[in-house]
Amino acid sequence: MTAPRSARLTRLTLTGFRNYVTMGIGLSAGMVAFVGANGAGKTNILEAISFLTAGRGLRRAALTDIARVGGDGTWSVSAKIHLDDMETSLGTGATAGVPGRKVRIDGEDMRSSESLLDYMRVLWLVPSMDGLFTGPGSDRRRFLDRLTLAIDPAHGRRVSDFENALRQRNKLLDQGGSDAYLSALELQVASLGTAVSFARQETVGLLKQMIDSQPTENSTFPQAMLSLEGTFEAETIGMSASDQEDHYRRLLEQGRHRDRAAGRTLTGPHLSDLKVRHAAKDMPAAQSSTGEQKALLIGLVLAHAELTAKVSGMTPVLLLDEVAAHLDPDRRAALFARLDALGGQVFMTGTDASLFDALPVHSEVFEVGNNEARLIRASGAHKSA
Repeated sequence: MTAPRSARLTRLTLTGFRNYVTMGIGLSAGMVAFVGANGAGKTNILEAISFLTAGRGLRRAALTDIARVGGDGTWSVSAKIHLDDMETSLGTGATAGVPGRKVRIDGEDMRSSESLLDYMRVLWLVPSMDGLFTGPGSDRRRFLDRLTLAIDPAHGRRVSDFENALRQRNKLLDQGGSDAYLSALELQVASLGTAVSFARQETVGLLKQMIDSQPTENSTFPQAMLSLEGTFEAETIGMSASDQEDHYRRLLEQGRHRDRAAGRTLTGPHLSDLKVRHAAKDMPAAQSSTGEQKALLIGLVLAHAELTAKVSGMTPVLLLDEVAAHLDPDRRAALFARLDALGGQVFMTGTDASLFDALPVHSEVFEVGNNEARLIRASGAHKSA
């Protein structure tokens, strides 16, 4: 079997991005840690890397909020990556007064950020995800859609088109649109919604297989049991894709009066939920302890990274924000060993360099502060840049 491709960042440059006027970082390791005080700009570096793939970045921030306060409203992120024994230049950013973000690959303008998926798959785990299992279903759907996008590059556009079609239907219902126009729009909603549901279910199925194939003995991170649950999925079990579309279209047509009164569409995959259980304890993840939830989430992200490498043929870049601080020394060491075995590039943050003492020798630690990142440890030895 051919080994998965692995993109490695060798240079990252930020301009007008968050707290940075301009900053460049040279990178040569597979595992990189950024350390420094809270507010120093560590997470901003991870966010910049997250814009080197499709989507809205790890904070899902408005493009206008990313530009440096006091700047001219323009920001950019550029990187040199090494992939397939070749160096490629990736760039993205936004210009004040111009809608959307631009993407360039080797200096050539791309139509959308989806083009970046040919060069990098980026996954992340950030503190805002700590409440994933206890928060609203919309957070888990968004999380699942990110997982799906990493193995199915068309999924992001599919979800966006589905959500847009739903908004158009809701607006048309509110304005009293004609039955003919509604029928045409509902046909589109049904087609897109069925495709979204199918892609999500496929991801859940593949991820379950990946988790089940992993050893459970002496596992540092507990295994999760996954399912995609919702009225749409329950009603369409065993149906062909075309039958699912027809069923959904009929539900939409029959529910017009109810949906008009509610001001929203009350049935469909946009209401489905990713359910997660602690496998060993056979209990909902939401009822597990805070520490168990964190460990479950880490295990789930690691399993998905392995799945992404297997299905897409590309080992993902991982962004782990403040993950080490929540683990005891043994679990930190186990996490670093597991990350090293994945073979992809990993970027982490923490307030204390000692959190990363157990990193493999082929690692780098940067101290972040005063709008710069200074190399303080490389290849297991301490040194200043």
